[in-house]
Amino acid sequence: MGLIKKQLLKVIEWTDTRSGLISYKFPMTDRVEIMNGSSLTVREGQTAIFCKDGKIADVFAPGRYKLETKNLPILTSLMSWAKGFNSPFKCDVYFINTTQFSGQKWGTSNPFTMRDADFGMIRVRGFGSYAFKVEDAKLLMIEMLGNKPTFTTADIQEYLRSIITSNITDIIADSKFNAIDLSSKLTQFNEIAKTALNNKFFQPIGLVLSSFVVENISFPEEVEKAIDQRSSVGIMSDKMGSYVSMQQAQAMRDAAQNTGSIGTMFGMGMMGGMGNMVSGAGMNNMQMNQARDTNAGGAGSLAQGKKFCSTCGHELEAGAKFCEDCGAKQGQVCSKCGATVKPSDKFCGECGNKL
Repeated sequence: MGLIKKQLLKVIEWTDTRSGLISYKFPMTDRVEIMNGSSLTVREGQTAIFCKDGKIADVFAPGRYKLETKNLPILTSLMSWAKGFNSPFKCDVYFINTTQFSGQKWGTSNPFTMRDADFGMIRVRGFGSYAFKVEDAKLLMIEMLGNKPTFTTADIQEYLRSIITSNITDIIADSKFNAIDLSSKLTQFNEIAKTALNNKFFQPIGLVLSSFVVENISFPEEVEKAIDQRSSVGIMSDKMGSYVSMQQAQAMRDAAQNTGSIGTMFGMGMMGGMGNMVSGAGMNNMQMNQARDTNAGGAGSLAQGKKFCSTCGHELEAGAKFCEDCGAKQGQVCSKCGATVKPSDKFCGECGNKL
């Protein structure tokens, strides 16, 4: 009865579809042996490995095989089958999943320190995702799998995450990106990081990092503000003149709405354009006042033929002795320039006009 059971093993294959399963050991009980001529089916995305007495023997790529001496050269040598084999034999068979394992996550549990050319020593956090697959099944079995009956992404996830997070600082330093460049060139940095991690850590254990994505790099708040300010200056660089004019116009509007704030805004230097206009108006007023002050003590003029009261500034009729507006007595003045003269003068001391 036991002999019949041993002869029933005709097909060796792996149909397990559990997610995240990297390797699977084909179940071989003490009473199950492989018969000469048995069928081995290796599907796409799989690799089969035969082991004897803890040693890796033959490796099979996708395909269907009839197990015989010519398909098992290493195992034939280990078993000393000089002329082939006809009797059942025991052997461990492992299937390795060579499809891509995507959606793996990485992230820094604590911020790491990096030296930046612009901001000096800064603390940085980062997280993202990656995908990997088995590139060399035999090497992976030697380095990571051993004789485990199953091996999943959960079994290796923490190890891979620690590799990424512990080496991300060196990768940033080697890339020579500063903080501002790193924020704007993540796609380029992703390729640099993927290449570095593959060469140093993934390929030496039989894996390949098929994609690596930095989804976010976060800096301290003060660094992020500085980056935002530099970006704003860059955007406005070709429109700075228009921007300044807009700010001046807004300041003038605010000043008009806030009575008494003009002097304060002048002191703060916020109204350059308006200040020039107001200063010009002030100079005109000053010149007018000075013209009027020259007529103190008598009627003066701002234009030829016009006379004004020296007390209130009211325009006088020609030859008026009293101001008809305030009643103040007016002195004798030159009819040409309006300068005050004495009754005994025959000529004006200012313009030489004959009185």
